[in-house]
Amino acid sequence: MTTFRTPVTIVSGFLGSGKTTLLGNLLNQTHDRTLALIVNEFGEVSIDGPLLETREDGVELHDVHGGLLAYGGEGDAFRRTLHALRERRHTFDHVLIETSGLAVPTAVMVTLEEGEFSADFALDATLIVVDTPLLLAGAFSPDAGDEATRSAARVFDAQLEYADVAVLNKIDDLGDADLLQAEADVRWRAPRVRFLELAYGARLDTQLTLGLNLHGTRRSAAHHGPVSGAPDDLTAPLHDHTTLDGHSHGDLDAHVHSLSTHQHFHEHDPGWQSFRLTSDAAQNVPDLVRTVQNVARVFPVLRVKGFVRGEDGGRYAVQAVRSRVETHPAPAKAGATNELIFIGYHISRKKVIEALQGALPQRWA
Repeated sequence: MTTFRTPVTIVSGFLGSGKTTLLGNLLNQTHDRTLALIVNEFGEVSIDGPLLETREDGVELHDVHGGLLAYGGEGDAFRRTLHALRERRHTFDHVLIETSGLAVPTAVMVTLEEGEFSADFALDATLIVVDTPLLLAGAFSPDAGDEATRSAARVFDAQLEYADVAVLNKIDDLGDADLLQAEADVRWRAPRVRFLELAYGARLDTQLTLGLNLHGTRRSAAHHGPVSGAPDDLTAPLHDHTTLDGHSHGDLDAHVHSLSTHQHFHEHDPGWQSFRLTSDAAQNVPDLVRTVQNVARVFPVLRVKGFVRGEDGGRYAVQAVRSRVETHPAPAKAGATNELIFIGYHISRKKVIEALQGALPQRWA
């Protein structure tokens, strides 16, 4: 008799790719399912957790913040979470795991294959969410002149290598030529990505996300033609359509991950640093946005996220990817503290504080 195993979907993607927004939209489209959600963040506190508490029922949220899910101390917390979920598998239909923007999903994949979990959990698919405009702008170029970009490229490529599905996100303002270029870039960097999907408005059809069973069977590459496109021809379409159809199929041969040889292969680059700043005073939100933009232009800050209280009495979520800063009303569960998490490459907490103090009347520390 075959024992039912609870499917697990891993969602990865570099800092600021839009994983949390995409997952939040997914939760709001899956009221017919009960989900367990594990969120990992690189930082001292969880910011993404409150943003995902959008459903009042049917979602069980677990925060495992602090770095790289399933490695070191976070590995112990992750295993404890899986043990707890295993005891109550009958209460949910699917497990979603959002990894840190600086993590590669291999550690989670290895853990799921361990004997204590493999009988109860089955890897359904691994997705990578791609910040398409940044990809097109060369933000993940391995040949860049600065070390921060080269390090970002190493993490991004490793995430791509172990992805079954690549999701082109933040594409609403892009044309067909840009999308074809982005697809060609992804296919060149990771030809074994099996599906490439388009997420307009950071939304995916649940049929393209959950229940894919991409690790349940293995197909032979001998039955499929080669993936077209070449490193020196990145604009060549990878299929016969003149525009992307939103469900592009590449090499359907399942990844041979050789995970047993990669356990704990991903050593976190110590150059990536994170710190939390807080303020007691209400904020002029437009002034704060301009200041965060300027800080990202001057210092190697790649990600800023948090919650602030505006001078108008409203609560706002702040989301920044490099100098692109957005604000929107914060969820009720965000709390009352003004807090911003800064993530960057060899960034100085002292210098960032000095920059904030020089531009804003409110004290941040």
